[in-house]
Amino acid sequence: MNKTMLALTLSALAGTATAQTSVSVYGIVDMALVRESGGAASATKLTSGVESGSRLGFKGSEDLGNGLSALFLLESGFQVDTGVMGQGGLLFGRQAYVGLQSRAGTLTLGRQYTPQYLAVAAADPFGSGMAGDTKNLMAATGNSASRMDNAVKYASPLMNGISAELVYGAGEVAGDNSASRQFGGALGYANGGLNLKLAHHNRNNDTAALKNTSSAKNMVVTAVYDFGVAKGHFAYGRDKGLNSAPLRNAANPFAYAVAPVASTDSSATLLGVTVPRGQHVLLASWIRKDDRTALNQDADQFALGYRYYLSKRTDVYTAYAHMRNKNGAGYTVGSAIEGGSGNSAVNLGMRHTF
Repeated sequence: MNKTMLALTLSALAGTATAQTSVSVYGIVDMALVRESGGAASATKLTSGVESGSRLGFKGSEDLGNGLSALFLLESGFQVDTGVMGQGGLLFGRQAYVGLQSRAGTLTLGRQYTPQYLAVAAADPFGSGMAGDTKNLMAATGNSASRMDNAVKYASPLMNGISAELVYGAGEVAGDNSASRQFGGALGYANGGLNLKLAHHNRNNDTAALKNTSSAKNMVVTAVYDFGVAKGHFAYGRDKGLNSAPLRNAANPFAYAVAPVASTDSSATLLGVTVPRGQHVLLASWIRKDDRTALNQDADQFALGYRYYLSKRTDVYTAYAHMRNKNGAGYTVGSAIEGGSGNSAVNLGMRHTF
């Protein structure tokens, strides 16, 4: 009898634990035919992650009681065309964190997106992907562009339409707590069809060997308004300091006699529109890069796109973007995961989410 009761008790406890814990697997598989031109050499290729980086993720939460939950997320990027891992071969290079969530907000620790990048991506009609990707001209800084390592992030709950994020990333340089550290934050407001965000990011460029460099400072204000028949998109970013606006392709893709230089003092303005019509979505944007250094290497990007939803999980898409570089600027037209090799690109692809 005692053995039977023990078995029933253990079974009940196991059932309770299972009911309180949720783990799910998700991902994106994205492939496109890409034609790049206008650089030193044109290229036609089959590329993974053009609209959205292909990924495999695991996320879960556990109810700890009294409104408190534990959560985690592990997200790995990969290339469908070759099978290799993305983000330089990192196992969970896209995101990797663990944290706690309560009525007071969410605290997470690990490799995470910067609030500044998330603000820009939310204002981009192309969702930070395809040929019209804002990253071609608007800065995204961190350990690897949009992400930061060793990060502690707090996200507030939404209160009267207002939300906030704060993040700190330890530099982990022995004997120097300020070297390589990062910090940032964002303040958001949502009301009806209006979404506003103000975000900032600061990255210290010092290392164990390199000292007394200027920090990379990025500020952006964004706005998206849903008019019903269309959405209007706006972003204005200000970037100052070393590595505040790195080139996506720094390998002199246009074969200039003097290689282009990443700006250390610039601004970028985005205007865009999204027009949904049932399963059809039209996309358009213009981005202006204003280099305020003596080189005055400005650029303008014009982009058009179209997305057709075959279902809630599957869409096909096409996009075209052209970059007008000035005074020896070297900006290229890339996509969600690539920097591009020329000043024009055409995409034709398919994305499936699960």
